[in-house]
Amino acid sequence: MSSDDHLKETDTEARFEFKKEQKSAFQSEKGLTEETIRLISEDKDEPEWMLERRLRALRQFQEMPMPTDWPGQPDLSEVDVDEIVPYIRPDIDTRGGEESWEDLPEEIRDTFEKLGIPEAERNALSGVGAQYESEIVYQNMQERWQEKGVIFCDMDKAVQEHEELVKEYFMTKCVPPSDNKFAALHGAVWSGGSFVYVPEDVTVEMPVQAYFRMNSEGMGQFEHTLIIAEENSEMHYIEGCSAPKYGRFNLHSGGVEVFVKEGAHVQYSTVQNWSKNTYNLNTKRAICEKDATMEWVSGSMGSKATMLYPCTILKGPGATDNHITIAFAGEDQNIDTGAKVYHNAPNTKSTIESKSISKDGGRTNYRGLVHIADGAEHSSTSVECDALMFDNESTSDTMPYMEIEESKVDVAHEATVGKIGDEDVFYLQSRGLDDDDAKQMIVAGFIEPITEELPIEYAVELNRLIELEMEGSLG
Repeated sequence: MSSDDHLKETDTEARFEFKKEQKSAFQSEKGLTEETIRLISEDKDEPEWMLERRLRALRQFQEMPMPTDWPGQPDLSEVDVDEIVPYIRPDIDTRGGEESWEDLPEEIRDTFEKLGIPEAERNALSGVGAQYESEIVYQNMQERWQEKGVIFCDMDKAVQEHEELVKEYFMTKCVPPSDNKFAALHGAVWSGGSFVYVPEDVTVEMPVQAYFRMNSEGMGQFEHTLIIAEENSEMHYIEGCSAPKYGRFNLHSGGVEVFVKEGAHVQYSTVQNWSKNTYNLNTKRAICEKDATMEWVSGSMGSKATMLYPCTILKGPGATDNHITIAFAGEDQNIDTGAKVYHNAPNTKSTIESKSISKDGGRTNYRGLVHIADGAEHSSTSVECDALMFDNESTSDTMPYMEIEESKVDVAHEATVGKIGDEDVFYLQSRGLDDDDAKQMIVAGFIEPITEELPIEYAVELNRLIELEMEGSLG
């Protein structure tokens, strides 16, 4: 049997829910102290300026209150940073990641083989980065893109080898630590993640992917992704995330910064499948110059609570932003997602399409902000929110905020909330489907606008994950 056939026959639930015995080369103590920050920076052999930024972010984190006053926000009372292990370096020989899967320790290699990452790399990707716990363990880029000047490496390596670029862009212009408490936390303890640089006029025709896996109980993962797309370049970045279920909570607080220069086009796709003991609290933002295009495609499920609102600042005239999101909430889950767009220049355009599904008492919420500044004339925005509920115990809310300071603009908003209709299910049953298959088909049609934006391998995976959530199989 080929590896591709084996992958297709592997049960999706088993691919995400397995656990490995923890083996680490270095592990910090629980909690967040200046000593911990210095130990992380020393273990990475970072330049002094990065340590200074970490310590400044720590002070900002300590001064900021926990967000508790947002209407209907997820309960974060269980999130105690003093109980989190912020840094675990896996036990591999090469810092910055191996270039061959065969060079990885067996237990780490087996993890990513179960997740299908090596197979995806062979079939559909220009490059792959794989993070295990706090650091990248594998990194590779097709030679033809390297020859065109494309850089795809882990962030720790970028700090050492592309220092001036990182120093200029890292948490200075896009996501400063002062943005919110969890951005400050991220700035203090970030580790791993991806650095992508696409030169002017280069189109990377196949996606690059990074996969982030939390294996250890009670840890925090804080990867940072920094993408710089120069003028008239184009690329698609795919992010996958997962973790097995444990009795104690885990924390994921990643950071994403995307710089889309004049005429460039970046698509950032995320399929997140965290376990139901994980709090997923991210900060993601893009800045678009003149005639640039940014696309966010996000699928979020599995976590106990999610607060995720990718943001785009349309800085240059003619810039465009598209958001497509899907959220799934089951029992004891509160998935709070949305989008933020700032129209700061004329003739800018944004569209936001949100799909949410809730069952067994779960809660989904669209929380979004569209701001059109004075002078951003002839700009337009369209927001569409659709929610699907399985039962009377589940809830779905929509909280759109519109701040319009310019009169010469087009603004549209539409929201619908509905339940799976008995008539629809009955019709499909009359065509030979049972109750579960009928509901799954309805949901598949509901989320099709999302899945059609993903490469086929990831669209199939997302559909299968939704099916497992509907069955209550993923923990």
